[in-house]
Amino acid sequence: MSKDFDWPVGYNDAKERLGERFSQLHLDTKILASHAKPLPNADPVVVPIYHSSTYRFKTIAQFDEPNHGSNFVYRRCGNPTTENVEVVINEIEGGAGSLLYNSGLAAINAVFWEFLGAGTHLICMSPIYSGTSSFINETLKRFGVKVTFLDVEKEKNFAEAVEKSIRPNTKMIYFETIANPTMAVPDVLGTLKVAEKHKILTCIDATFSSPYLIQPLSLGADISLHSCSKYIGGHTDVIAGVVTVANYDNWKRLKLQQLTTGSSLSPYDAALLTRGLKTLALRMKQISENALEIAKFLESHLKVTRVYYPGLESHPQHKYAKEVMNKFSGMIAFDVGSAENAIKLVESLKLIVHAVSLGGTESLIEHPLSMSHGKQLLRDENGPSVAPGLLRFSVGIENVEDIIGDLKQALAQL
Repeated sequence: MSKDFDWPVGYNDAKERLGERFSQLHLDTKILASHAKPLPNADPVVVPIYHSSTYRFKTIAQFDEPNHGSNFVYRRCGNPTTENVEVVINEIEGGAGSLLYNSGLAAINAVFWEFLGAGTHLICMSPIYSGTSSFINETLKRFGVKVTFLDVEKEKNFAEAVEKSIRPNTKMIYFETIANPTMAVPDVLGTLKVAEKHKILTCIDATFSSPYLIQPLSLGADISLHSCSKYIGGHTDVIAGVVTVANYDNWKRLKLQQLTTGSSLSPYDAALLTRGLKTLALRMKQISENALEIAKFLESHLKVTRVYYPGLESHPQHKYAKEVMNKFSGMIAFDVGSAENAIKLVESLKLIVHAVSLGGTESLIEHPLSMSHGKQLLRDENGPSVAPGLLRFSVGIENVEDIIGDLKQALAQL
């Protein structure tokens, strides 16, 4: 670039808007009114974080324009940073539209609030995420929603059990692609066929699979949701959720609800999701490869009594997992016989991090009975029991030999 190149000086947009009047303003008003006018050729590679809580309108008529209008009035109504993530996730899912929420649980609750009501009936898989279970038992039931839980591990034919549970007032069938924390897998395709036959809304939490490995809407589901805090974010530094729907009318219902509940995501968190989505495919491939090798190692170890990983042929529902996924994500459950052994193992690990949550680049492990599915978070005396020796393991992208080495040394201490 020539040293004689004329660098453009930033131009104050207020001077153009106010004209000669700008020079007559007091200094304090000039400070508030001034802002740089974006150059027409300034096109950032990464979508910027739009901090603004409100948006400028030139005319009243502009409020009703479809490409500006009510989406960009106030940050709770819409934000270009969050909309960018919604567009990308909706493209992955193949839906009519996606909506971001300020947590995965907020996304789940939004679906329940919008499509269930007093006197309606919900069929729900068990076990499920403890937050979902607690909301159903402590809140939905209190507002008159009737619930039937079906144990995916005990039902020999889950889809058939769902069909037998249908009542005249059944409005939704809710299940996870991989059960939290046991890694049981329901008959996804069979259940969706039952729902279609009876014209019942289906909602699938695909968090454990990630949207890269399964797209529920393409299989026939009505609603797909994720905790973006997990594989979509992928770096253990954001709390968010997303709902994607197959039908625009359902998207509009959720959008209008979101305006009144204030559950939308901040642009700062959305920017972290933008970053995470760029490496989603790379991470899920590596995580899935690592997890399969680790599951095989654990299955061969004498101190491990049982391994539950959908990618293993020994998994009780492996055939159902194969029908909807060609890679099996990074979640493993394995049993070391007793709570004492489980606690000793997690406290002996040096590389693998002892913490709740999942889906990050680092490997995480926890003892569900003491943590994510213990009495503090799963406050349902009639809920599914979690084996005392069960551990929930979220495999990361570290070198698989190092992960296995850490497991070996910890298992040797049992």
